[in-house]
Amino acid sequence: MEIVISSYCRIKNNALIVNGKSIQLAKQDSAAFFLAETYKILGLNYPKFHKMDGLCKLGLLATEAVLQNSGFLERHALDKIGILMANKASSLETDRVHQLSISDKEKYLPSPSVFVYTLPNIVIGEIAIKHKITGENAFFVEPSFNTNLMLQQNNLMLKQSEVSAVISGWVDFDNGHVDALIYLAEIADDSIKKLNFKPLNKELLKQLYQ
Repeated sequence: MEIVISSYCRIKNNALIVNGKSIQLAKQDSAAFFLAETYKILGLNYPKFHKMDGLCKLGLLATEAVLQNSGFLERHALDKIGILMANKASSLETDRVHQLSISDKEKYLPSPSVFVYTLPNIVIGEIAIKHKITGENAFFVEPSFNTNLMLQQNNLMLKQSEVSAVISGWVDFDNGHVDALIYLAEIADDSIKKLNFKPLNKELLKQLYQ
């Protein structure tokens, strides 16, 4: 069984790259501005986006970038699509905001709209909700982007479960620093083989993450 990558998006240093092509953004000096500009560039109209924390915004935008014009959602049933993600900072950015709201007993004021994002896998939930994806999912916290882990988990999902494709990658948001690589991994059946996508392997993942 061959697994291929049909599309990818790399976000680093406040730059957006989709399938090797850099997308021009207005000059920005903050992660918040970068995310807002990327939202506009992608032409999204999804009001819920504006309520999300930075990690969810980053993961959603990178996923939207790879899905646009990919045909991915048309090639696979929504219950056969898995989501696999990892990062380093977990939900630390939002955890800090929540901690501030509860650390002072005299000004104790936790917000449900903040607390809901104090788990890193919420980004998977936001992507699944938007696209009505119901396949398997998993989120890992690792010290750095781990090609071996991603390959192992892609193989497990695609070869030992019911999914035929996986939205995969690294989504890290911490202290205004954004770092993401999202790619679409698919089982190369006869129809997909005709599209000449690149085989998923360790070297390709390293190359895409550079």
